[in-house]
Amino acid sequence: MQTFDLIVIGAGSGLKVSSAAADKGMKVAVVEKGPMGGTCLNRGCIPSKIIIHSAEIAEQVKKSSQYGVHSRLLSVDFAKIISRASNIVDKDSKNIEHGIIEDKNTTLFRAEAKFIGERTIQAGKNTIKGNKVVIAAGTRPMVPNIEGLKGSGFMTSDEALRLKKQPKVMTILGGGYIAAELAHFYGSLGTKINIIQRAPLMVPAEDTEIAAQYTKSFGEKYNVLLEHNAVKVEKKNGKFIVTAQGKKSSKKIISDALLVAAGRVSNTDILDLKKTNVEIDEKGYIKTNQYLETTAKNTWALGDIIGRYLFKHTANLEAQTVYSNAILGKKMKMNYDAMPHAIFSSPQIAGVGMTEQALKSSKIKYAAGKHFYRSTGMGIAIQDNEGFVKIFADKKTRKILGCHIIGTDASTLIHEVLVAMKNNLTVDALTNTVHIHPALNEVVQRAALNIEW
Repeated sequence: MQTFDLIVIGAGSGLKVSSAAADKGMKVAVVEKGPMGGTCLNRGCIPSKIIIHSAEIAEQVKKSSQYGVHSRLLSVDFAKIISRASNIVDKDSKNIEHGIIEDKNTTLFRAEAKFIGERTIQAGKNTIKGNKVVIAAGTRPMVPNIEGLKGSGFMTSDEALRLKKQPKVMTILGGGYIAAELAHFYGSLGTKINIIQRAPLMVPAEDTEIAAQYTKSFGEKYNVLLEHNAVKVEKKNGKFIVTAQGKKSSKKIISDALLVAAGRVSNTDILDLKKTNVEIDEKGYIKTNQYLETTAKNTWALGDIIGRYLFKHTANLEAQTVYSNAILGKKMKMNYDAMPHAIFSSPQIAGVGMTEQALKSSKIKYAAGKHFYRSTGMGIAIQDNEGFVKIFADKKTRKILGCHIIGTDASTLIHEVLVAMKNNLTVDALTNTVHIHPALNEVVQRAALNIEW
């Protein structure tokens, strides 16, 4: 049995800990079945944003006549779009693997990790033990228990990002951010989209007003069945037939492809954690304290597998905290303040802090401001007629409690709010800052100016 100073399970954000530890001269093991780079690089944010950029170009071509530019989308080289993303991702992943192998202080085990004892892991044919262990093994797509789904040939987001041929019609089960982004990609390139969503709104975790506007916009482009459950899947003559059950009636939806985007599930079941003292919660995520320590001695966890925020930027921040605590021995609490998110769909969404429904349920005394893109100079220029910004502040302290944006470049516009929130500034930091006129970010300032105290 080989012994290491540190074992890191997972080659996504966990590599930030392993590489930094190796740089300090520690003997490090990385256990990853592959490919290197984790979910974000291989099956998530990077490939999805590469292909979504193609969808955004296609959408602009279709809308060009609004701006006096007459053009039409002649064709889509779907295979080229997918291969471009795959080639970029695969090259980066191989470069990461090469870097790990070349590091004299790091040993890579290309295998699935399973605990067989306290900080003792079976990695393929190898048994290894770590003085310290970091678990960063991520999540995988959740597959619901639907009659006929198993073995039907459905795909998850993993396969959807590498599909070789564009389907004419696609049915998507789910209405969260993965469904929203992939529907935008395929739909903008010409695939007819059906969405079966259990909730009364798409992206229901968002601020309700944001989710309502998004649902309205999506419903104008695609066939969205709200408050419907997929209860049965059949495959006949190469076609998927999904029975969608509503409150009063059921419908049969026929398509060439079926995408399951019903959320994510923790990979803790694969790790066989019952062989160690690492406890998990009722949803299968690893329990950690404010220092990201697990319930097992000298064992930390980070990233999606702890279920706090399933974002790459969160995992990277957690990796910094784990590095400080596990490697440097400097106690550092994990700080999730002003943790943002974005949905790269059309329209785009970004959010940080509390939603209005959360503020109301918590009975927090807040003041709200709102401003539409169409009431700004740049909003008029780009003809974003539906986008808006909502911002909330504490009535007494004027500290920003949350901000939610739907519309063009939402993921970029929200950053001035993030800086203010992270530095514990009041809403006055936004209102007193001179904004370039008529840049689009005036919409954020005006939302803050519109707060009704």
